[in-house]
Amino acid sequence: MRFASALPIAALSMVTMAHAADVRAVLTPLRDQIQASDYRAAGQIVRVEANGKRISYAISVKGLWFAGAMHTLVDVVPPKSSAGPARQNDRMRLLLEMRPDGRDSIRIFRPGDSAPKELPFDEWSASFLDTAFSYEDLLDQQYFWPGQTILKSAVFGTHQCNVLKSTPGATDRTNYSEVQTWLDRVINYPVYAEKMMKQGGTVKEFTYFGLRQSSGVWSATQVEVKVRGREESAFLTIKRGSAKANLSASDFRLDQISHFADHP
Repeated sequence: MRFASALPIAALSMVTMAHAADVRAVLTPLRDQIQASDYRAAGQIVRVEANGKRISYAISVKGLWFAGAMHTLVDVVPPKSSAGPARQNDRMRLLLEMRPDGRDSIRIFRPGDSAPKELPFDEWSASFLDTAFSYEDLLDQQYFWPGQTILKSAVFGTHQCNVLKSTPGATDRTNYSEVQTWLDRVINYPVYAEKMMKQGGTVKEFTYFGLRQSSGVWSATQVEVKVRGREESAFLTIKRGSAKANLSASDFRLDQISHFADHP
């Protein structure tokens, strides 16, 4: 009887080991790509209101992994007004630092400020540029959370996908209780994701379009985000960029970020 009862346990143990191997096979290249990040990109964020009205913001982004963290610098230029170019005091820069141990941070720089403002964690879920993107969405930290499970295989459009469920640990700074990501099984890159808020269970849907490979790095040319149940949406569109930008830590010096020119 003991031998017979051990069979299900042994079988479960083999399944668990195989499942863990699958998770590692999916996570390792995702984390490796993030930790090899060295890119520039420029494009726009577009808010699409329920009546179809569109409002665009020009952005440029730099990303580099160094000193054990992912550093992302986002430079925003507001829409031009009828009176002329965007006003200098409407400019904004964000410096986001994502660390595998969950000690993430977001700082905001504006022209004329004597020092950057540390964005309090309780404001991370606030709308970024009045869109469905939040400040936290720019961190994209879910691949380093401790809870990682392959839920199933699924089809999304023309993509055969692994569905990865990511859950944060107790010390991770996040407003999300879980993120489910549909990863193309061939290129291991997201084509769709659902993020569930801790408060209220609101689900945000992210769809990735125009997947392309440059210098061995996969990226999307456009990301759409919607809050489930609402008509509004937003798009992040990349018009140009480089996957191998040869950036260095000096590109993220606070004194350099604090200096604002006329254009990003």
